[in-house]
Amino acid sequence: MLKKTALFMLLSIGFSGMKAQQTIPFRITKHNNIIVKTLVNKKDSLDLMFQIAMKDYSLSPERKRKADHIIFSKEEISDHNTVDIGKITQKNVRFFDNQLTGHEADGKIGTGIFDGKAFKIDYDNNQFVIFDKMPDLNGYQPLNIILDHEGFYLAGDNIINRDQQQEAYFVLQSGFSGAILYSNEFAEEKHLDKRLKVIGEKTLKNSEGKTLTTKQAILPYFKLGKSVFKDIPAGFFSGELKTQNVSYLGADMLRRFIWIFDADRKIAYIKPSKYFSEPYYKMN
Repeated sequence: MLKKTALFMLLSIGFSGMKAQQTIPFRITKHNNIIVKTLVNKKDSLDLMFQIAMKDYSLSPERKRKADHIIFSKEEISDHNTVDIGKITQKNVRFFDNQLTGHEADGKIGTGIFDGKAFKIDYDNNQFVIFDKMPDLNGYQPLNIILDHEGFYLAGDNIINRDQQQEAYFVLQSGFSGAILYSNEFAEEKHLDKRLKVIGEKTLKNSEGKTLTTKQAILPYFKLGKSVFKDIPAGFFSGELKTQNVSYLGADMLRRFIWIFDADRKIAYIKPSKYFSEPYYKMN
């Protein structure tokens, strides 16, 4: 009897340990965006793009699937919604309306579903993992992060030429398909249009005749933690319109690692994913 009791206790401990984490499957588009299948208010089936730079949810004006059971106010906000993702149910969810999203998505899903928990973005197995306590971090390297206005900021080293290495802070931006996009301030201060090899550009004008030029260039080296990347596509803007206030570390760079974020959002742990050495995404 004692042996059976001990065996039952061991099995119970094992099963309770298994329940200490939950998984959410996703798929990755050819534009490096993460798509999560959701059921909203038990009625509307939506494909939502994961946006690490926001907390709540949103719908796109260009969505292909119906969302008739999400009722918005005049301010284009909808509260008290329920979202089912696999076996996970999240209640009292807020949606914003008319926010643009990535290819193949009806809207966006933010990080709110991970509140108070450590979580992993596992690009090798196409899934998020939510932890009640930190998992084994063997093989991962830590990076300090700063959480500010729902954005995750971290430092990266930019080798613009052989004798100039510049540290800059980047906000993780899973909605931007490319690798790096620099802020106007960084691009102007470091004279990127003169110091980097520009491989493409496009100029637009607004209704007032003011110009905005997007430029694609090649950054010789970029260092994130201990990992070094060579000849990375990097974008920046020039012209009269100064719209890019922060620098982005985009989805092409995010997918090259498996990420674990602690519950306090103070440290991200990374290790190379199966995409680490893949060719860089080409922006149009």
